[in-house]
Amino acid sequence: MPALEMAQETGKLISWLKKEGESVSKGEPLLEIETDKAVMEVEAPADGILAGVKAQAGAEVQVGRTIAWIVKPGEAVPAEETQARSESESGRKFAATPAAAPVAHAAAAPSPASRDIKVSPKARRLASEKGVDLAQVRGCGPAGEILAADILAAAESRISATVTATPPAETLGPIARLMAERTAQSWTTVPHFFVVRELDASALNEVRQALAPAVEKSHGVKLTHSDLLVALVARVLARHSRMNASWAGDSIRPNSDVNISLAMAVSEGVVAPVIHTADKAGLGAIAVRRRDLTERARSNKLRPTDLAGGTFTISNLGMFDVDAFTAIITPPQAAVLAVGRIADRVIAVNGQPNVRPMMTLTLSTDHRVADGARAAAFMRDVADAIGKPQQWLSR
Repeated sequence: MPALEMAQETGKLISWLKKEGESVSKGEPLLEIETDKAVMEVEAPADGILAGVKAQAGAEVQVGRTIAWIVKPGEAVPAEETQARSESESGRKFAATPAAAPVAHAAAAPSPASRDIKVSPKARRLASEKGVDLAQVRGCGPAGEILAADILAAAESRISATVTATPPAETLGPIARLMAERTAQSWTTVPHFFVVRELDASALNEVRQALAPAVEKSHGVKLTHSDLLVALVARVLARHSRMNASWAGDSIRPNSDVNISLAMAVSEGVVAPVIHTADKAGLGAIAVRRRDLTERARSNKLRPTDLAGGTFTISNLGMFDVDAFTAIITPPQAAVLAVGRIADRVIAVNGQPNVRPMMTLTLSTDHRVADGARAAAFMRDVADAIGKPQQWLSR
């Protein structure tokens, strides 16, 4: 069982993509494993034949334990492994056999209905009217006699229990559970502060319309606003190293690459796969990478490398018609940029009211890594890049 994440102790085997006895090639997908972040495909580490499979779908296996062998044609699984596997299976079969139920020699305890219950006439009438089971009522009268007050109390208690009953708690999946833990830890330990800018997105819309046909023709993918934002923000980050740095416990660690984590909604919560070296990538390459990551995220096929190495996060809720929001930082990153929708608003242009497509950006920053002046300077350049996208994309 491979360790696909830091501090991972176990992995859940979702499925084998090859059957025992089949040939495998190094680098081809071999099995799917669920970790705290996502379901990931694991590639075969060598050429050979899959043999000695010891764990089946659904098994939770400790990291480092052997789950199968890849052997050469004609090579057998090591004898000690075969023996251990046999003993393990025998133990499972033995454990799966239930022990015989002990024979009960004692007489069964009398049911509540068989007790000689003393009930006042009024209490019996009230019990019939209100549907109260006399066998379930403890009397408060002499010698335990059930009185009218006991019936009224039982009826009220039943109504109260019905009103206050709550539906069963929803069980969180591994991704949702990890997201809950990490966001709570970040919010309570990272000193967030926020910088907000409202920007005119006219130039952003125009450059998307101008470049989209060429990108679709050359790369076969639709160009989105998120692709443009990844490219522009990455180029700005290359000039603001502190915003692209990480908090290392007691120091600031600079990152040599600009790797943009792009927050994506999946069925269980949110994942943030990474577009690596986005500051050096062209729009077409970014769009292809974003599309592939989105498809793998939605089908639970993300690989470990897809989630590793992010240095800055962009979270875009514009497609959900959200005007503005604040996002929580993903440690050890220093910041996250929250993007709202582009919508027409009336603003002042040269002293006159004018309708423009506007968008709101909110930057959440770790105050241990960057101060307000650095965050403001970064947002100033982001605003400039969105206002002059062609200039920044050509850099």
